[in-house]
Amino acid sequence: MTKNIFVSGASSGFGLMISRALADAGHTVFAGIRDIGGHNTRAAAEAAEYAAARGVDLRVVELDVTSEESVRQAASEAGTPDVLVHNVGHMVVGPAEAFTAEQLADLYDTNVLGAHRLNRALLPGMRDRRDGLLVWIGSTSTRGGTPPYLGPYFAAKAGLDALAATMALEVARFGIETTIVVPGSFTKGTNHYAHAGHPADRAVAASYEERYPHLMDQIGQRMAALEPADADPAQIARIVADVVATEKGKRPFRVHYDPNDDGAVVVNAVADRVRTEFLDRLGLAELLHPTKEN
Repeated sequence: MTKNIFVSGASSGFGLMISRALADAGHTVFAGIRDIGGHNTRAAAEAAEYAAARGVDLRVVELDVTSEESVRQAASEAGTPDVLVHNVGHMVVGPAEAFTAEQLADLYDTNVLGAHRLNRALLPGMRDRRDGLLVWIGSTSTRGGTPPYLGPYFAAKAGLDALAATMALEVARFGIETTIVVPGSFTKGTNHYAHAGHPADRAVAASYEERYPHLMDQIGQRMAALEPADADPAQIARIVADVVATEKGKRPFRVHYDPNDDGAVVVNAVADRVRTEFLDRLGLAELLHPTKEN
């Protein structure tokens, strides 16, 4: 069945792939892209070209998740979606100490608060309708093996995962379902590393470089060496499309695609089992599944 779907961070990487895969599946997709009149003019034009060439319903909407006004405007254009895909994410690399508190606040504003703003704008319609699906694009870094120099990004993704897991319980009685899609690290096929931010405190960064010369380069090289030749970031888009197509009540709470096998699959399995058991002990196991009746 055709659905109206809102995808944040759709200018490149997973967001671009997800929005196109969903449009190809016959859905109406609102692709949220920041600065479509400037930095992302080309990305917006390419989305329109893709829609015209494929004959699909892929619509670009201006979206800056750090701006309440921008989020409200995008929400008014999209109306109440059947599915909201939280994909916006910005990566930073470097020693954690060398990032200022303001930089971390900006990072969390994009990676965590941005999703919260979208929820506050779009969940009321879903709650009124007693139906909907939240798809959160997470990261294996929240519970898998984590190399150094990515700490602020990992912390932000952990915050997003915690918000997703808790809100899943809070919206279940409104008939709203949740799936967390968990990608591993991809050194090619996305722009995560290419567009990564760097620490502002250069003196502190230089001090670390003295003791850990070229460590970030080594991490990149070793992560690339672990990555199988057939690792395909487009699989994340296919997973999202499959989740959307799955019957309500049968969608998985969490789905991984981690070609590097950093251990998150194992740890998340334990954590999600403990979560389920604890809700059962509280007598709230019914919150683990969305209410089907209106």
